[in-house]
Amino acid sequence: MPMADAPAVEIEVGEHTVRVSNPDRVYFPALGVTKLDLVNYYLSVGDGIVRALRERPCMLHRFPKGVTGDKVHQKRVPHGAPPWLETVRLHFPRYNRHADELCVTKLADVAWAVQMSTVEFHPWNSRRADTERPDEWRIDLDPMPECGFDRVRRVAGVVHEVLDELGAVGWPKTSGGTGLHVYVRIAPEWSFTDVRRAALAFAREVERRAPVDVTTAWWRKDRDPAALFVDYNQNARDHTIASAYSVRGVPEATVSTPLHWDEIDTVDPRDCTIATVPARFAELGDPHAGIDDSVYRLDTLLEWAERDEQAGAPDPGDPE
Repeated sequence: MPMADAPAVEIEVGEHTVRVSNPDRVYFPALGVTKLDLVNYYLSVGDGIVRALRERPCMLHRFPKGVTGDKVHQKRVPHGAPPWLETVRLHFPRYNRHADELCVTKLADVAWAVQMSTVEFHPWNSRRADTERPDEWRIDLDPMPECGFDRVRRVAGVVHEVLDELGAVGWPKTSGGTGLHVYVRIAPEWSFTDVRRAALAFAREVERRAPVDVTTAWWRKDRDPAALFVDYNQNARDHTIASAYSVRGVPEATVSTPLHWDEIDTVDPRDCTIATVPARFAELGDPHAGIDDSVYRLDTLLEWAERDEQAGAPDPGDPE
C-alpha cells in the first residue's frame, strides 16, 4: 500500500499562521526537495522575495504533483483563501473578464501560495496603485539554443554601458535558466505601450553596439541560433517573468538570483539553486535591496523610439 502523506504542519509567519498540508510531498524528485523544504526556502529569503513581489499582481505557476507533473498557470486566487490574503483586480479586455490576482504585501502571502503548490512567482511590472502604469522596465537577455553564457556576459556588459550613459541604474539577476534579466525602476507615468517602445529602442541600441552577438528579430525563424535575443516584449501588458528569488520549475531547482554587476563575469547560473541561495542571502543580503531608491525617466528612450520610427524601423513584434 502507498505510504500516507505526513500530517499537516502549522508555521507562524509574521502575524499569521500558515497550514502546510502534505509537507513531505516531494516536489523535486531529483533532489528530494519537499513542499516543506520549498516553504522554508522562501522563508529564508523572505525580505528579498517580498521586495520583488510587493504590491504587484502575481501569476502563480503551480505544480500540484511536483515539477515532473503538469504546470498550472493560475491568475485567480481561489475561493477559500484566508481573509488576510490581499488581491488586486485586473481587467483583460481581450476576453472581457476580470481576475483577482494575488498581491503580496507580506511573507505569509508567499508561504500560503507555496502551500497551494506554487513553485514560481511571476509578477507584473506594475503595482496595485495603478496597474496600467508600470514602474519597472525589464531587460530580458534570452539566449538562443546555441548561444553560450560567455556571450550573455558580453551583452550584459553592453547593457550596463548603455544604462550608465542614460543615467539609469540596472539591477541584474540570473533568469533561473540560461539568460539574465536586468530590472530598472521607472517613474510610473507611462503606459505599457510606451514602456515597450522604450524597451525596444534600448534593445536596438544594444544591437547596434553588438551586432554579432545580439538580435531584436521577433520571429524565432529570423534569429541566428547562436545569437542573444533582447526580449523587449516582456514589457507588454500581462507579460510576466519569474521574479527575483523565484525557484524555477525545473529538476535542478534553480533560482532567479539577484547579482551585483561585478559577479556576472564569474557566476554560473547552474550554481544558483534552492540549496545554495539561502546561504548566499544570509551572507550577502539582497543585492537588490536598493532597487526602489533609483527611479529613471523614459524620456530619452522614447526620443530614441520616435527617431527609429521616423527612420522607418518597423515594430517587429506583436505585444499580444
